[in-house]
Amino acid sequence: MPLRIVAADDSYLVREALGHLLQSSPEIEVVALCGDGDELLAAVEAELPDAVLTDIRMPPSGEEEGIEVANRLRETHPDIGVVVVSQYTSPGYALSLLARGSEGRGYLLKERISDRAQIVNALTAVASGGSVVDAKVIDALIGARARNETSPLAALTPREREILAEIAQGKTNQTIAAELFLTKRAVEKHINAIFSKLGLSNDDDVSRRVKATLIHLAGAEQGSEQLG
Repeated sequence: MPLRIVAADDSYLVREALGHLLQSSPEIEVVALCGDGDELLAAVEAELPDAVLTDIRMPPSGEEEGIEVANRLRETHPDIGVVVVSQYTSPGYALSLLARGSEGRGYLLKERISDRAQIVNALTAVASGGSVVDAKVIDALIGARARNETSPLAALTPREREILAEIAQGKTNQTIAAELFLTKRAVEKHINAIFSKLGLSNDDDVSRRVKATLIHLAGAEQGSEQLG
């Protein structure tokens, strides 16, 4: 069964391009295209999709409408995954999206919407309860923190930083091993070392690992009770 998707963007051209891109994938069925937050919420109620793909800024607020919709759906439809698409690499937006829970939530840069495979993979991940954060957001965070000599990241080896970026994107140990041509046991050893150096819990839950890593990289003084 293909994933049933509702997509939203206030630009007609972007909306139609998204619909065409997604509908051309056999894994996806686009059940509604929406132009604003209210229309998106109405479509979700009518169609009960597996996941939502939404721009971060849309009417009626013109602010963080996509994140607000994601937060509302966390309460009303917790099983529906949401991928928010944004032009902002600032970690604050990603952390805001994950503040009420990282399960079933993804944050991608808008430049990714032409990459069908990446969009489909993100939608598939959030629909199954996983988390996805754009690699460029992670790279920016790691680079900024690593330049600080007092940061624990300075103690990580190049390979450990590479694996940390993979973890923060929501990838499993097995996927990381396959993509980096390592054994799963080698990846586990690297992750143990990374989390030990960073003072993070080596949680097996992928979504919790994503959020814990992002909070640490962003330098947020937040406790584990917020990793929901």
